[in-house]
Amino acid sequence: MLPGGGGGMNDRKMQQMMKQMGIDMQELDAQEVIIRTPDEELVFTDADVQRMDAQGQQTYTIVGEPESRAPGEGGASEADDAAAESSDDSGVEDGDVEIVAQRAGASEDEAREALEATDGDLAAAIARLK
Repeated sequence: MLPGGGGGMNDRKMQQMMKQMGIDMQELDAQEVIIRTPDEELVFTDADVQRMDAQGQQTYTIVGEPESRAPGEGGASEADDAAAESSDDSGVEDGDVEIVAQRAGASEDEAREALEATDGDLAAAIARLK
């Protein structure tokens, strides 16, 4: 950024200069941002979030006051996410079934059977169905 907040430049002029330098900024309508560390989760609700694209890199800026909570407290944990992803005892994940069914043009039942037969190998299951 420019020192001194742009030296009193108006927003239009600042955006014009950033565009010339290949920098694009976009305001995101984020409802919640969670930063997980080994010791805590920082939860921002109603935060202002901007994404800046420059030189092939994306940088996110979060402005707001976070609530600190213990890892896994409130919200879904990784274990909950994994349990929700699999719907039966076969160990085949629903997301994988959808991908195979879509790519192979098959029903979800056929895709699940192919994944079970190939021990969850997506590429092999797709090839088997084509």
